[in-house]
Amino acid sequence: MTAREAYNSKIHLECTCSDISICEWEKLMANAKKANGRKIRQMIKNQLPDLYEELALMFPNMYEQNSQRTSTHLIYVHSAIEYFLKLS
Repeated sequence: MTAREAYNSKIHLECTCSDISICEWEKLMANAKKANGRKIRQMIKNQLPDLYEELALMFPNMYEQNSQRTSTHLIYVHSAIEYFLKLS
């Protein structure tokens, strides 16, 4: 999946890195590439407004630049926690 396709997809929160084992984390992170955290934040605002409010994403997030993507997930980083957003 290209970056353009990923940023135009529907998303839902699958899990965070603290919810899964290291083995599962390694599978989800396989072949991850750098992603545009600002675009992911906007997707969260539009599609997952409760998560947007819960994470207070209206304020600066110094971890956002560490966001990544795979062919199946967008991985948004907030407070050193990875949020795995499943693409559909």
